[in-house]
Amino acid sequence: MKKSSVILFAALVLAGLGACSRESLKATYDRQATFIEGFISAQMKADTNATLVRNGSVYRLTLHDTLDRVLGQRDSLRQGGKVSLYYACYTLTGATITSSNLIATNVKVIAEQANWNLSDTLRYKLDTLTLDKTLVGGLIDGLQGVQQYDECIVLFTGEFGFGNAERGTIPARSALAYQFWIENIDNE
Repeated sequence: MKKSSVILFAALVLAGLGACSRESLKATYDRQATFIEGFISAQMKADTNATLVRNGSVYRLTLHDTLDRVLGQRDSLRQGGKVSLYYACYTLTGATITSSNLIATNVKVIAEQANWNLSDTLRYKLDTLTLDKTLVGGLIDGLQGVQQYDECIVLFTGEFGFGNAERGTIPARSALAYQFWIENIDNE
C-alpha cells in the first residue's frame, strides 16, 4: 500500500470517529433537553403561578411569580450588572433534582439536607456575580432579566455549561439546574 493511501485511509478513519463522537454528543444533549422539558412541565403543574422564560436553549423557571403584583415593577439584571444571591447547583440526570445530585451550594440548610460536611462555614454566605463573559453561557442567558426577590431555577444542557471540561465536582458535559434566591440587583 502506498504511503499516500495509508494517510488517506487514516484520515478517513479519524473523520469517521469524529462524526460518531459528534452524533453521540448530540444524542446526549438531546436526552438532557428531554430531562429539562420534563422537569419544567412537572414544576409548572405544581406551581400555577410559575413563569417560564426561554433564552435560546436556556430556560429560567421563576417560582411563585407574584411579586410584581405586590411590589410593582422591579429592576431586571442586565449585561454587566451584579446580582447578589444564594444558590444550589444540581446535575440534571432525569426529570427531578434531589440532594444526591447537589454539586454546589452556599445555603447551609441545603448542604445539611445533602449530608455534606459543614466544616467550611465561610462557604455559606451571600455570593455576588457579575453578568459577564466570566460565567458559562447558560448562566449568562439564564440570569439575564432576573429581578430582586425572585426564586428561580435556570436549566441548560452541558452544551451551554462547562462542555467537555470537568470542573471540580461538576462532571464534563453535565446538564445543570441552578436554583437561585435573588437578594439584590445592581446594574450601575
